[in-house]
Amino acid sequence: MTGAEEPLISRREDGLDPDADADADDENARSLDPPPSSSAPPPTSSSPTLFVYLLTLSAGISGLLFGYDTGVISSTLVSIGTSLSSRELTPLDKSIITSSTSLLALAVSPFASVIADRLGRRRVILVADALFALGAALQAFAVAVWHMVFGRAVVGAAVGAASFVVPLYLAELAPPAARGRLVTMNVIFITLGQVVAYVTGWVLGEYGDKDTAWRWMVGLGALPAVVQAVVMVGMPETPRWLVMVGRAGEARRVVERVLGGKGWWREAEATVKGIEVEVRDEAEARRLRSSGRGGSGGSTAGWMDAAGELLGVKRNRRALAIACLLQGLQQLCGFNSLMYFSATIFEMLGFPIPTLTSLVVAVTNFAVTVAALFLIDRIGRRRILLWSIPSMVAGLLLASYGFSIISLPPTDSAVEGGKAAAVTPERGAASLVLVSIMVYVAGYALGLGNVPWMQSELFALNVRSLGSGIATATNWGANFVIGLTFLLLMDALTPSWTFVLYASICVAGYALIWRFYPETAGLSLEEAASLLEDDRWGVR
Repeated sequence: MTGAEEPLISRREDGLDPDADADADDENARSLDPPPSSSAPPPTSSSPTLFVYLLTLSAGISGLLFGYDTGVISSTLVSIGTSLSSRELTPLDKSIITSSTSLLALAVSPFASVIADRLGRRRVILVADALFALGAALQAFAVAVWHMVFGRAVVGAAVGAASFVVPLYLAELAPPAARGRLVTMNVIFITLGQVVAYVTGWVLGEYGDKDTAWRWMVGLGALPAVVQAVVMVGMPETPRWLVMVGRAGEARRVVERVLGGKGWWREAEATVKGIEVEVRDEAEARRLRSSGRGGSGGSTAGWMDAAGELLGVKRNRRALAIACLLQGLQQLCGFNSLMYFSATIFEMLGFPIPTLTSLVVAVTNFAVTVAALFLIDRIGRRRILLWSIPSMVAGLLLASYGFSIISLPPTDSAVEGGKAAAVTPERGAASLVLVSIMVYVAGYALGLGNVPWMQSELFALNVRSLGSGIATATNWGANFVIGLTFLLLMDALTPSWTFVLYASICVAGYALIWRFYPETAGLSLEEAASLLEDDRWGVR
């Protein structure tokens, strides 16, 4: 999931300096003069406009893309057979294929905000859609393992760019009344995309051609990207980016469109003028900081200043530590090992249709995520984590026990030549593993699946973008580690001890959250950031 939540009149410290000369200011001021025909008061209806519905659709497609890509690899790995390099995939092959997406996302995501400032948010999304479609096609036509790895890497580059830019685009463009709905739509559709991926994998795996079904699984990932690109062609750039590049008149027209038409010109004018003031203030603050240290200013100096404030100010360091803790724990708890390899696990356990069994995991994740969206503000971020992580630990330990009473072949031979032959003294042990995984996934979806993406609440305004970017990179780095090591750990430590390892990480994370993570529900962004000033890190 991607987690930027900032208002339409938001400030980001990594933007381009506006064109602040007097002629540009005069031109912008003239562009904001009210049209003569718009003397009537603005309409009072608050019903969503067609534009808001299109923006909601765009948010949903973005989530669907991320979710489908995460889930489809699980079904693909058990369906490839000998199609790549004319041999069965080894655990290392599977690990590299899976983790290559995370590695490229990690490499690209830190630069996403810089590229978005240079090219615009909308153009970067269109480029990401093109990369999604290209990556899906490369995977569908792959004939060797390295071809598949390259296709997954291209998709990873798209994920790395879109995971930062799409939430930013939505946050900067959405009207305040619709912002929560858009964020909710994005989160729900990520889990829905995983459900769609598992259903697609099951249908194609059971009823499609055994030699080509997996190619259709990965190739269909291009479809949401094409649909989103078509929708984005008719969507505008965000008002903030337009103001940053000196196109305030166009920004006002975009705001009018968001609000419902020319009848809202007064509100649009006020919004754009507010953005102009903030952009001008940011440029002046950067100029003063640059002249104070004898630098030349510019975007590089702005980033150096933000990095200095992020690491040099106590509350900012604490915010970064907590955000990285939550993002790292979200991945190192092992959840995405189930998203990537659940079909492989259930095949090892002897389930006759592993892709259908994997669907249970995705549906559980989707259902509890929907519930969490209604509970998280009511219960609170800290409390929901402290309530849900113990159920994750219980699920992991139960799964460990279930694996301990099942005799399994090594993962490299478990899938060789067809279905795995798990020999168990008690057929209920495999079902115990399935139920325990459902308990674990439910706990994850209730807390860790959502709370880390609220990281912007922790950061002061002047370091919010940089701090959130570093925390997001931490997530992708941990995701890469999990994707690369899971099957290798299953061989080296046995499945039982691998799940015990993940449970131990959850216990350590619980202790750190109990000690250092304050409750931020119901607080303004400024109040939440100021919590980290005291010696108790705001924990009461």
